[in-house]
Amino acid sequence: MEITTSNASIPSKMKAWIYVHHGKPVDVLKLNLDVDVPQLKEDQVLIKVVAAGLNPVDFKRMLGMFKESDSPLPIVPGYDVAGVVLKVGSQVKILKEGDEVYGNINEKGLDHPKRYGTLAEYTAAEEKLLALKPKNLSFVEAAGVPLAIGTAYEGLQKTGFSAGKSILVLGGAGGVGTMVIQLAKHVFGASKVATTSSSAKLELLKSLGADLTIDYTKDNFEDLPEKFDVVYDAVGQTERAVKAVKEGGQVVTIEPVGALTAPAFRFILTSSGTMLEKLNPFLENGKVKPVIDPRGTFPFSQTPEAFSYLETGRVTGKIVIHQIP
Repeated sequence: MEITTSNASIPSKMKAWIYVHHGKPVDVLKLNLDVDVPQLKEDQVLIKVVAAGLNPVDFKRMLGMFKESDSPLPIVPGYDVAGVVLKVGSQVKILKEGDEVYGNINEKGLDHPKRYGTLAEYTAAEEKLLALKPKNLSFVEAAGVPLAIGTAYEGLQKTGFSAGKSILVLGGAGGVGTMVIQLAKHVFGASKVATTSSSAKLELLKSLGADLTIDYTKDNFEDLPEKFDVVYDAVGQTERAVKAVKEGGQVVTIEPVGALTAPAFRFILTSSGTMLEKLNPFLENGKVKPVIDPRGTFPFSQTPEAFSYLETGRVTGKIVIHQIP
């Protein structure tokens, strides 16, 4: 059976990566050639997936770390998408067939994320979670942006970050860290951006806007005499992070599990197309750039290998799956 739209013929079945048990991606993730194409709700659009970005939350979810608040198995993983709108629901107001869009399809990151994610030929998402793809970005670049830039932006907002403040970014070379550095410097107007990473990545982080780069293999950031208005912890080191913040400053972490040391707080991203639209001009004028790992683009057939690389924790920026059949 085929569903026909004005500009495309949509099959009823699709290829998708799926897991029916929790475990390591290499063990549980299987390619299924006969998955139902998601049914549209009235506020959703159906997207032909061109590229899908991977995030640490994908494999943590697959391991079962959030199963109390997850959707029931089986699950097609994937939060980030870049693709083309094939069909629109009856309540969709702005997007139309043929639009090139990107976004994080799960509004609440850990609160019942969708069973049908983005590691598939097609995915469905609410219009309010999507934005038009910046014209200067490829689908691969765009697919690496939404969850990371959203997490970076929302974390900075929640700390009350503003022009003239200083910030230390822990884990500056990761997907979120590379965005925090750029947004703090080029969007929020930070007076000073410091960051930690391994020695091989320090030059990249300077090019993104870091004023001070700290090689964590040689120096402990909390031993520096200088303290910061905000510490953005993208790696889960709040016990050390609170020693690097000024009195009255803020420490935010995105690590969803583990102990928190006061005054640090954690948050879980709320996905928003409006936020992407607000940041699109900075992506389009080149002030904020997607960072894709040099070996970070994997074909659809090698999705388990992509997860294995992601799990090493050594990725620079993002990993993206492309070309999707």
